[in-house]
Amino acid sequence: MNTSLPYPSSTEALVSCAPFLGQGSCIGVFDSGLGGLSIMQALQRQLPQAFLTYVADSGHAPYGERDEKFIIERSSLIVDFLLQQGAKVIVVACNTATAAAIHALRLQWPHLPIIGIEPGIKPAIRLSSNKRIGVLATPATLSSQKFRDLINQYVIDVELVLQPCPGLAKEIEHGQLDTPKLRALVSQFCDPLSKANVDTVVMGCTHYPLIRSLIQDALSPNVQLVDTADAVALQTAKCAHQVAVEIDKEKITTHSMRSGQVALFSSGSTLHLSQTVEKWLGLNLPTQSLSALALGK
Repeated sequence: MNTSLPYPSSTEALVSCAPFLGQGSCIGVFDSGLGGLSIMQALQRQLPQAFLTYVADSGHAPYGERDEKFIIERSSLIVDFLLQQGAKVIVVACNTATAAAIHALRLQWPHLPIIGIEPGIKPAIRLSSNKRIGVLATPATLSSQKFRDLINQYVIDVELVLQPCPGLAKEIEHGQLDTPKLRALVSQFCDPLSKANVDTVVMGCTHYPLIRSLIQDALSPNVQLVDTADAVALQTAKCAHQVAVEIDKEKITTHSMRSGQVALFSSGSTLHLSQTVEKWLGLNLPTQSLSALALGK
């Protein structure tokens, strides 16, 4: 199932999807590491009753410095794992994985709702006054065919300043969101955007909203930052409701034993993910190890 990403206006309410899936079902979310937690926050606001299963592929992070073949292989293995956990909807909470792998994933599972993430070029164009827009993203995202297609579709009479940010997602993965090294990287990558006089900046990696304040500090206070997490959560809610209706057209229950819970898996340090989720999301949850055996390898 191909799902387009909506970009609601600032006045559009993000309505809660009360009916949800059913006993044992969940929404599967994955990222190369911690970046997808910014999407998890939006999903919890939008779908407080949903059972979410989150996979951080931290043992192979960041994807932005991996080749396309590797990203497709990892993404396919993780989606298969999430389906085994009962996922009925998949959120690819990673711009790089979306750009590299979502087409292959949709071919592999044509009837599965798979929601991807893409840099918010369209809403940025709507917001920008001077039509100079900066894009912060991983090298892999900016070099992808999917990103080029996005530009070709929407960019007319707009100046884009594309800024690859090698190493930034990796530094955020450490979990410390305000360090001298992190500030230095943010300053290095934002400086060309300031010199280009952009008035809007797209955060084209799910890791970057986690350091939104640092990015804003490095730019003018008047520069608008674009993050598509709420749009992704809204689209996920719509898909979840549709799937719930298809699962049980007569009775949709919100009283699943698993309702409102979160399950965490990591291919890296389980303690690191648990500590980060507690610090960033306020959730005290254990993390299970995502071993090669769990992925069927």
